[in-house]
Amino acid sequence: MTTASNRPVRIGVQIQPQHAEYADIRRAATEAENLGVDIVFNWDHFYPLYGDPDGKHFECWTMLAAWAESTSRVEIGALVTCNSYRNPELLADMARTVDHISAGRLILGIGSGWFEKDYDQYGYEFGTAGGRLDDLAEALPRIEDRLGKLNPAPTRKIPTLIGGGGEKKTLRLVAKHADIWHSFGDPEVVERKSGILDRHCADVGRDPAEIERSVAVKGDPGELGPRLRDLGVSLFTIDANGPDYDFETLKSWIAWRDKQNG
Repeated sequence: MTTASNRPVRIGVQIQPQHAEYADIRRAATEAENLGVDIVFNWDHFYPLYGDPDGKHFECWTMLAAWAESTSRVEIGALVTCNSYRNPELLADMARTVDHISAGRLILGIGSGWFEKDYDQYGYEFGTAGGRLDDLAEALPRIEDRLGKLNPAPTRKIPTLIGGGGEKKTLRLVAKHADIWHSFGDPEVVERKSGILDRHCADVGRDPAEIERSVAVKGDPGELGPRLRDLGVSLFTIDANGPDYDFETLKSWIAWRDKQNG
């Protein structure tokens, strides 16, 4: 399996667009950039995932377009876009447009979707987990095809991040389509699923080293960081919840990154 990644360590932060005014979210994105984070993510939901279920919340892609203007260095993206909420060709055009607004800093994070309240309240068919994954499998080639037809073309090959750890379907989609794989879990889980991803890569004729490994992390990086690093992880993402957006944990991971990268 993939170990000891030679990619430099990168740090992401997910600024959760819930329980805050947009001005607070915008300030948080600017602060994260000033702290030296590599990527600023939001998420693609319509309601808070925790806290007051009917609390303040903002939409993903209009926010990414605003971040493209209000930031200047960091990469930006959704962790992750729900494939169910937008026609694949439209999503490709949105991504291309935000890519241009940001001068080539967009990451296209995407997943199959899971939060049933979003579907029910906004009129999307929830269906089954397997059906949503099948829809994602059908959408990814359409997105890639549309990106190749747009005028003007994207400023770069927009990196695709796929989130999730489903071993039969999701990880095979990662092997076929992703530049970044985002996962959750302790090192033992990451090690097992990373090995499965490597096998899917072999099946589809892909070099697994082409896929950056990303993990959501919490707490102090001293112990967890090196263990995940030894498993080939190079992107570590910390979440921050509104309205306060406390970045103390994020600062410790940025400092750890700087020591690792020399």
